[in-house]
Amino acid sequence: MDYKDYYKVLGVSKKASQDEIKKKYRKLAVKYHPDKNKGDKAKEEKFKEITEAYEVLKDPEKRKQYDELGENWKYYQQQGANGGYRGGTPFGGQRGRTTEFDGDFSDLFGNGGGFSDFFESFFGGGGTAGRTRAGGTTAMQGVDIRASVAISLEDAYEGGTRLINLNGTRLRLKLKPGIEDGQTLKIKGKGQQSIHGGPAGDLYLTLEINKHPRFERKGNDLYVTQPVDMYTATLGGKVGIKTLKGTTVNVTVPEGSDSGKTLRLKGLGMPNYDKPGQSGNLFVQVKIVTPKKLSAEEEELLKKLQAIRSGSFSYA
Repeated sequence: MDYKDYYKVLGVSKKASQDEIKKKYRKLAVKYHPDKNKGDKAKEEKFKEITEAYEVLKDPEKRKQYDELGENWKYYQQQGANGGYRGGTPFGGQRGRTTEFDGDFSDLFGNGGGFSDFFESFFGGGGTAGRTRAGGTTAMQGVDIRASVAISLEDAYEGGTRLINLNGTRLRLKLKPGIEDGQTLKIKGKGQQSIHGGPAGDLYLTLEINKHPRFERKGNDLYVTQPVDMYTATLGGKVGIKTLKGTTVNVTVPEGSDSGKTLRLKGLGMPNYDKPGQSGNLFVQVKIVTPKKLSAEEEELLKKLQAIRSGSFSYA
């Protein structure tokens, strides 16, 4: 069993951050995924290899063990150190710890196991799919799948049913109004099918809300910048504000409003995910727009107004 350079397998440096490792793995997993390369044994093996590398490098404890022993792992084993590491920390990781994978690992735990002999010798075992016993036999539960799904702020506002495509499979996703960015939904039984007769794994979808061109969300409140002409800001008046819901409400801009003044529209923010029927507020920040390309008459009138305000104008 030769030494495996997991950093080389993923194509990252030894100083790569956890985020860099995760992004690189996801990119490679999409490229070599068995569902996209049916019948291609070489790519299937490559997929298993990058998954094995990621299983080690994504775990800080395993990565530390791997980095410190590296090519000397065989020598360490020959000294009778199987299953132990500096003070008794097991190669298999902390007791009771559940290993989680990012992605869809088709056939990862196929006949003969998905992990190499090197991995099993180094860490004392492979993956951690759940097991259930029935009639004296052991059935492995399918691996959980974790994925990210991007939705719009409007989707988060309105909720309802959305159809998504995940690895070629169409799923109907039900969203509650007011769902938050980074929130994870668990869909039972929609993970990887078991190849040992056990139940399917679960699907965990983390929602990523796309940045909106107009509205900014802070909790259940929404913020928007509204251009207001100089005359309305000076004299006061009504301005139409288009809400995230798509409706337009008329808002009173007080006389003498400065640029940056904030108006609060109660109950026009995001729906409260935990308290149906309640919503946050919409905060409108006034941005005064200076008129451009004045006519000769407008320019003359503004000069007269300037003179009046400065107290130097006279009708001589």
